[in-house]
Amino acid sequence: MKTSVGSNARLETDRFERFSSWSRLLLALSVLVHVVSSFKKCCSQRGWHRCSISSSPESKSRATEVVLREVQYDCFKAEVDALSSQSPVGSSSTLVTLDPFLDDVGLLRVGGRLRQGDFPIEEKHPIILAAKHHVTKLLIRHYHESVQHQGRLFTEGAVRQAGYWIVGGKRAISSLLFNCVTCKKLRGSFEKQKMSDLPSDRLQQNAPFSYVGVDCFGPWQVVSRKTRSSQASAKRWAVLFTCLSVRAVHIEVVDEMSSSAFINALRRLIAIRGPVKMYRSDRGTNFVGATDHIGVDVINVEDGDTKDFIAKTNSVWVFNSPHSSHMGGIWERMIGVSRRILESMLSNTHTLTHDVLATLMAEVSAIINSRPIVPVSTDPECPEVLSPSALLTMKLDLDQQPVDEMSLKDLYKDQWKRVQYLANQFWLRWRKEFLQSLQTRPKWHHDQSPLKVNDIVLLRDYDVPRNCWPKGRVNKIFPSTDGKIRKVELCIINAEGKQSFLVRPIVEMVLLVRY
Repeated sequence: MKTSVGSNARLETDRFERFSSWSRLLLALSVLVHVVSSFKKCCSQRGWHRCSISSSPESKSRATEVVLREVQYDCFKAEVDALSSQSPVGSSSTLVTLDPFLDDVGLLRVGGRLRQGDFPIEEKHPIILAAKHHVTKLLIRHYHESVQHQGRLFTEGAVRQAGYWIVGGKRAISSLLFNCVTCKKLRGSFEKQKMSDLPSDRLQQNAPFSYVGVDCFGPWQVVSRKTRSSQASAKRWAVLFTCLSVRAVHIEVVDEMSSSAFINALRRLIAIRGPVKMYRSDRGTNFVGATDHIGVDVINVEDGDTKDFIAKTNSVWVFNSPHSSHMGGIWERMIGVSRRILESMLSNTHTLTHDVLATLMAEVSAIINSRPIVPVSTDPECPEVLSPSALLTMKLDLDQQPVDEMSLKDLYKDQWKRVQYLANQFWLRWRKEFLQSLQTRPKWHHDQSPLKVNDIVLLRDYDVPRNCWPKGRVNKIFPSTDGKIRKVELCIINAEGKQSFLVRPIVEMVLLVRY
């Protein structure tokens, strides 16, 4: 207390900031009010004690009056003093439009224009509170919890229905909901960061399929054996190899999702397309198992800068961080295109065998590779379409030369020049047209506040409802080449009560509490 208990005594409202709950604050003040009242009465219980009377509705009502009166005096001292002396509120006051007045217990209420209405006093004349005071935030949180963490309109309606008029309440309620951990858990948006620069292997002018993205898709039911009365069926999958520079694809059919089957598909790719310098893929079990047998060096993206290491090796395999399908969008998009083309082909195919499926996959590859990778020009002097097949096959129907007009020597020389000319034209247009089309960022345009060590996050789990998603603590961060955080290591507690550490992208997390 600033002074002795009396009519002019004032409480130190900064002590209210020690409370994080409106109900706890009321309980503490009701005990204090009851103890102070016991000194004025001749009763058996005097001094500091606790009894059922202090938690009665009457005691809590008195405590509410004490708290709100002190809060109003702190925030609206000039208005309270003016109204206490029967003077009008100044025109510069923020409360002048509310026509405030003091009620019988000294609380500042809204005068308004509803005096003649047959409504309860809480509805006609709400109690005025300032948005920035700690007690006001406790009240907002209390009624926000009473409506089960619904949105701003629900919370604002509950506060107004309880008889409180918060000056600047919309912004205060929105701010509290934005920082509410439970609301973040229920409806919080996932973390994001500015879209990163393209890796160097997508910007180099190399032979096709020197840098490859790998993924699998399927399965399909095929007829494996026919008998007189029935037929046996089996499953088939497809492995899609995407050239990271020219965007060409190569598809191989496999009979099982195993490391052995994938290694055979990989050997067929190398036999047809030549050696590969770098592979990129997700952490599929067949990919992880295959790297133990094909003699490549494995690199995890979270290992840090790998430029020098890659330059010293002939072939490397780069794994994306777990659950990071958006980091392999270049081949995920090709899988979507392949599925759509294959669905159109299979709509007219009733019996699917392994041979038919392999043929369809070859046709799918041809269709995808013949697509334009830059907008088709309307210039009549440049009729050629820049497509991956132009570099893979070196065949353009618009540039055929009659063979019978040249000798064998001239044919060889001219054909060599023709092939070299086509390759040079492809790479020239690839650099000027295709690479320039990759400059823009279609989303994630701005820098975001990065996650830090010890931040508490909610980790997405597709197998359980959102209320059951695990919470984790950021244990380690992995800066990208531009210094921004897009992957972190989390420490979570599993079902057995033990710690486990997971590497996940930030787009799978909801920030709950910032360190």
